[in-house]
Amino acid sequence: MKEPRVKTIRGQVYQILRNDICAGKYGPGFWLQEKELAEMLGVSRSPVREALRQLVSDGLVIEVPNKGVFVKEFTLRDIDEIFDMRVMLESYGIQKSRKNLTSVRLQKLFALLEILEKSCAAGDMEKYVQADEELHIRLVELGGNSLVESTYDRVRSMNQQFRVLSLASHQRFDESMEEHRKLIHALAVGDVVTAEKTVHIHLELARRTIKEQLIHGQMAEDGEMPPE
Repeated sequence: MKEPRVKTIRGQVYQILRNDICAGKYGPGFWLQEKELAEMLGVSRSPVREALRQLVSDGLVIEVPNKGVFVKEFTLRDIDEIFDMRVMLESYGIQKSRKNLTSVRLQKLFALLEILEKSCAAGDMEKYVQADEELHIRLVELGGNSLVESTYDRVRSMNQQFRVLSLASHQRFDESMEEHRKLIHALAVGDVVTAEKTVHIHLELARRTIKEQLIHGQMAEDGEMPPE
């Protein structure tokens, strides 16, 4: 699932803002003001307005009438909905993998596994997260269904803000690495059952960790002590 080539000013503005939101530059609740963004990017307000409309459609921002456009603040229910979709879409790719896992695709999976192992050993969170994201995109591509891929692209955008939260502890970091290793080796030998079970466990643990981090973060903001 490759990013489309951006040719228009609107497309460039959209891609910049989307990347910045996914990278956490603009946090939940941040007010995205047309005038300030236009000045910062050196463009007119029109392409910024159009890009913001697309981001609303993507589910990354919300438009509040008479107030403006704000980066979406995700709830625990949002997290559940995002991960329910990920489980369905990635499972679909795995189920179709016997037919669509070519030698070239398998080679790419092992190349990603090598990057994951090296970045995990080095404690390089940024590089690990990038390889992690690409690996899960490759899983969906195994389904060979463009509609599934486009749906996953939207879900992926919303999920991107939480990838680091899913690796909140050193233990979870190591567990994630082992889950990826088991998943890829299962795909390599055509063991779809183990691969699908592994991705379910992987995503459920990530979901649980993210929700715990959000709860603790909210309690900290409210001045409450999280439970031991």
